Amino acid sequence: MPDAREMILVPNAPSTPSPPPDRTSPAGLESHISGTTLVSGDGPAWQDVFAQVFCRRHVQHPFLVPAVAEPLIVWVISGKAIVEEREVGGTWIASHVSVGDFFLTRSPTPYELRWQAEAHQPFEVMHLYVSVPLFDRVAREMLGKAAGTVTLRDVSGGRDATLSKLLGLLHTELVTEGGGGDLFVAGLAQSLAVHLVRHYAVADAERRAQGALPGWRLRRATAFMAARLDQPFDLDRLAAEVGMSAFHFSRLFKKATGLSPSLYFIRQRVAEAQRLLQETDSSVIEIGMAVGYSSPSHFAQIFRRETGLSPSDYRRG
Repeated sequence: MPDAREMILVPNAPSTPSPPPDRTSPAGLESHISGTTLVSGDGPAWQDVFAQVFCRRHVQHPFLVPAVAEPLIVWVISGKAIVEEREVGGTWIASHVSVGDFFLTRSPTPYELRWQAEAHQPFEVMHLYVSVPLFDRVAREMLGKAAGTVTLRDVSGGRDATLSKLLGLLHTELVTEGGGGDLFVAGLAQSLAVHLVRHYAVADAERRAQGALPGWRLRRATAFMAARLDQPFDLDRLAAEVGMSAFHFSRLFKKATGLSPSLYFIRQRVAEAQRLLQETDSSVIEIGMAVGYSSPSHFAQIFRRETGLSPSDYRRG
């Protein structure tokens, strides 16, 4: 087994990869993401956290990321990129990231990922997994009986100065030699777990109720859309309204409603247009504009797709 600070330059994507599993381990995830492993923290000091540094391809085509049980932080340490995520077969959600930005996930299901990095500098990231025993122990000490109902909220392309400080210290320890490494890494790992519980913990029952959005977030999101039918659909603004990243809001909204947020918004527009066609004497053009369509032909196309009738035929019928 190599020392925690040993540099390894090994491509970690096989030339003919088999289909990825739904779940894997932190060490196993490495084989499913293309790039080169630069450093791997698998020595005795790294029992409570498992860290790896990767140099990623500048352009990565879509691939499936298996779920991992451990909380995972992906921290950008070099370069800039547009990273896109989506639920399998869903809508791509983009995050523009640079040095210091991070992703946090404890997704129970696989998801799809792709990115495009700037070509003039390496795109390097550190993966850091917090062990389940450490996370559970810290959660119990901080939250008592409530710890059994707590997990972590997902973050895409976030920025957190304290988190970056802790990750920077762990990165330095990973790539350099220092005395008392075991104690230092253990202390940093515990501090990291405390920070995650303090700032990113959410009630598991709330998050997983019916495998979807909690009711109050769903109600706030749909009300927000209903009040802005005449405005362009803005997923980032909608997700921010309910305090979530766009990617994870989109996944949970679809689980709650069976529709993507954008399709739900379109159907809200069409439903309002149907009401206006039946209850008012406004022209079809005016009604189309009232629900956000400046082009009459585009409005008619969407309306027909959703109802099977043109707006004029719907009004007559």
